[in-house]
Amino acid sequence: MFGKIIKILKDVNRNLGNYKKLNALHGAHINDYKSPKVNLGQLQAAANSHKKNINSLAEVEFQVFSQFGDDGIIQWLVQQLPSINPTFIEFGVENYREANTRFLLVNNNWSGFVMDGSEENIDSLKGEQLYTFFDLQAACSFITSANINQLLSTTGFNKEPGILSIDIDGNDFWVWKAITDIKPAIIICEYNSLYGYNHPYTIPYQENFVRGTKYPFNYYGISLLSAYNLAAERGYSFIGCNSAGNNAYFIDNNYVPQLGIKTVSPREGYVFQKFTEAYNASTGDWHRGKDKVKTIDGLPVYNTVTGLTEAVKADEIIHDLFSANKLTRR
Repeated sequence: MFGKIIKILKDVNRNLGNYKKLNALHGAHINDYKSPKVNLGQLQAAANSHKKNINSLAEVEFQVFSQFGDDGIIQWLVQQLPSINPTFIEFGVENYREANTRFLLVNNNWSGFVMDGSEENIDSLKGEQLYTFFDLQAACSFITSANINQLLSTTGFNKEPGILSIDIDGNDFWVWKAITDIKPAIIICEYNSLYGYNHPYTIPYQENFVRGTKYPFNYYGISLLSAYNLAAERGYSFIGCNSAGNNAYFIDNNYVPQLGIKTVSPREGYVFQKFTEAYNASTGDWHRGKDKVKTIDGLPVYNTVTGLTEAVKADEIIHDLFSANKLTRR
C-alpha cells in the first residue's frame, strides 16, 4: 500500500511539474511584449530612423509582431511623421498576437482600437496582461459596410487617427469605401496580389462573406489597382507595398512632402505575393507562381471602374505580370 502511495505522489509531482512548464510557456507567449525580440525591434527602429530617404519600403522592414516586415515600415513612417495623432485602428486582428499595430502599441505607447469577428479571439486578447497594461480597446463584431461607421464612432478618438489598418479577408474594398467619419494619416490595406496590378477588382459585396467557404481560399479582397483608385479619391498617395506582397501603404496627401520616399504607380509599387495559401491536392504540394493565379480563374469579380461583374481572366493577369517582370517562377 505504501509503495502505491509513493507512486501516486510521484505521478502527481511529475504532472505538477509539467503543468508548471506549460503554464510558464503560456505566460511567456501571452506576455510576449516583454520578450527580448521587442528590444531587438527597438534597436532596428533606432537604426532605421537615420534613413531619411529610401527608395523602397523594403529597406526599413523588420518583424516583431507583424506577419511580415510591416513593423519596420510602420516605425519608419511614424518617425517621419511625428505630428500625426498617436492613435490607431486595426480590424481583422484575430487574437492580436500577430498584428500590424501590436509593436506600435508596445514600443510607442500609442492608443488603439481593434476589432475581430470572433468572440473567442477578442476574449483571448482581453485576457492578456497587455490589454490592461496599454491603452487598447477591443470589440467583437462581424464588420460590414453597414456597421463600420457606427463601430468607429465608439473609439473616442480624434477624427484623424494616425493609422488605419484594414485586413478582413473579404469585403475590404466595400468596408473602406463605406468609411466616411475618419481621415487617417496612414492607411494600410491588405490586397490580393493574384488580381495583378492593372485590374480594378474586388469580390462582389456579400455581407456574410467568409473566406475559404464557398470559394477557394485564394479568392478574397481587393486588387492593388482598386485600392489605389479608392485611396486617390479620398486624397491619398501610394508609396508601395511590403516585400511579402500583401499590404499596400497610402499616405494622406498633406503628409507626403514630409516623407523621404517617392509616390509610385500601381505597376511600380506592386509586389506579387511570396507566400502561398493554395494547396494542390492532386500533387500533395502547394501551388507556386502563376499556378496560384490559376486557382481563381473564372471566379466572379466586381470591376470597380466599370461597375460590372466579370470573371477573372487568369491567363491575362499572368501575361501582364510576366511582361512587367513581376513573376519570377514560370
